[in-house]
Amino acid sequence: MAKYYLLLPLLGFALTLLCTDFASAAIVEHWFNAQNLTVNRLCKEQVITAVNGRFPGPTLTVREGDTLIVHVFNKSPYNLTIHWHGVSGLSSWADGPSMITQCPIRTGHNYTYKFNITKHEGTLFWHAHDAWLRATIFGAIIIRPRLGHSYPFPKPYCEVPILLGEWWNISIIEAERLTLESGGPPIVNDAYFINGLLGDAYPCSANQMFRLIVKQGKTYLLRVVNAALHTNLFFKIANHSMTVVGIDGAYTTPYVTDVLMVALGQTTDVLVTANQSVGSYYMASSLYDTLPLPGKNTTTRGLIVYEGANPSVAPSVPVLPDSHDTNTTHRFQSNLTGLPGSPYFLPVPLEVNERMFVIIGLALIPCPPSYTCNKGIMGNALSSTMNNKSFVPPRGLSMMEAFYYNVSGIYTTDFPDNPPKVFDYVNTSISLDQSLIFTERSTSATKLKFNSTVEVVLQDTAIVSLGNHHPIHLHGFSFHILAQGFGNYDPVRDSPKFNLINPPHRNTVLVPTGGWAVVRFRADNPGVWFVHCHLDSHMSWGMAMAFVVENGPTPATRAVPPPPDLPKC
Repeated sequence: MAKYYLLLPLLGFALTLLCTDFASAAIVEHWFNAQNLTVNRLCKEQVITAVNGRFPGPTLTVREGDTLIVHVFNKSPYNLTIHWHGVSGLSSWADGPSMITQCPIRTGHNYTYKFNITKHEGTLFWHAHDAWLRATIFGAIIIRPRLGHSYPFPKPYCEVPILLGEWWNISIIEAERLTLESGGPPIVNDAYFINGLLGDAYPCSANQMFRLIVKQGKTYLLRVVNAALHTNLFFKIANHSMTVVGIDGAYTTPYVTDVLMVALGQTTDVLVTANQSVGSYYMASSLYDTLPLPGKNTTTRGLIVYEGANPSVAPSVPVLPDSHDTNTTHRFQSNLTGLPGSPYFLPVPLEVNERMFVIIGLALIPCPPSYTCNKGIMGNALSSTMNNKSFVPPRGLSMMEAFYYNVSGIYTTDFPDNPPKVFDYVNTSISLDQSLIFTERSTSATKLKFNSTVEVVLQDTAIVSLGNHHPIHLHGFSFHILAQGFGNYDPVRDSPKFNLINPPHRNTVLVPTGGWAVVRFRADNPGVWFVHCHLDSHMSWGMAMAFVVENGPTPATRAVPPPPDLPKC
């Protein structure tokens, strides 16, 4: 058995990682110790929960076809799980969402995740999937081609993970508690970061800035991950263009741009050539949101520094899009396409067996007894919904265990294929309609036949507020994004727009604000698979459901038994 490790130091000055090949291995094994870590950000010390004393956590580097084994030891004060975001084809027992596929790993306990990584090349990531702990528990997954295989683009000189996220000056558990109990909008973060470092635009952060030292003329592969909780993020490098070559663990037709818009839960691989004059150039990231968010419109910065640059010359500064720039966002997201002929390019399945029309948005629930709802609406608490169902995780037994052991009463399979009421979904006057703005709380799923092809229209709504963004993530599968647009989806008008030749293949789609997106996938893996908004407050409020994929006809197409160390509630 071959084993290798990639342990990255948390340093703010220079990066010289991933510039050489690592040994291939049939089995790649890691040990994760989740525990408290004291860090200093924004002029103060704070205790966070992190893995192996690193923030961000370890980068996992594998080759396509490898088996990844990760032993997770929970030495933190909180229950937690780990989700391997975007990895498809794995057993539900390894997927990780708390109370969907497993009970959480309790403090002082451990669990081993074991799964194969197949039919992916590019960048995915891992993160905690219990409460809002993924704010500090996350890391990149880099999937290289098998030995003897190559990228469908010239080999870069160096590969660099760029993990974007948010920073709070209070405990993330406290931020979650205050958000939920207030019944109102989420507690706003205090800053953004690049690879855990806030950069010189923030107080006490001039010496806590990510720096990448580059050689003039060399090409670098930046693997950009949006690991934030609540913010879709622009990313730009002063005076440099970027060529997008991959998204969400799949290759794309090369797309040249000067700015990225990476939605929550998405990854974007770009080639950047150091073809400018020797000097220093800021890379920067800032939010995209159509709603006014006081205090959130800040920018994090890192540096690209050419070898031989004069340190006394001020770096060039990029001009980022306005935080409400929907045109730039939509143009970037909708112009990405798949790359026919590339490894694991998957043609669009043309015969559809299951069609769903799912409206998504905010909603209200009566203020729960334990909440204050002092920031709620009309004395009610904010909620969120998919087809007027607000998801509540089960207690006592996970959905996957209930599926495998045929235990009733844990979840229902009555999630509707269509909204209970048809209306003008993006008309802002619906926020006054009492028959629309309240949602039903339940633990609902949709049952799918094994190997069926599923098409889902995701329609944003103006319930409570028009302008929220919804990056919808599907566990266990990637899907083709056939089309996306604004207004109410009209099958007669919009289905002719479907890209059935080379649509992007992703695990997370950013549904346009006040618009819609259509995705299609084949349900060829039995088990329970979570679907949710990757904006964590929306998920906590209930913007989620699950697909229960039935067992197939052969032993190889049936759910495997749970591992012996599966955590108990």
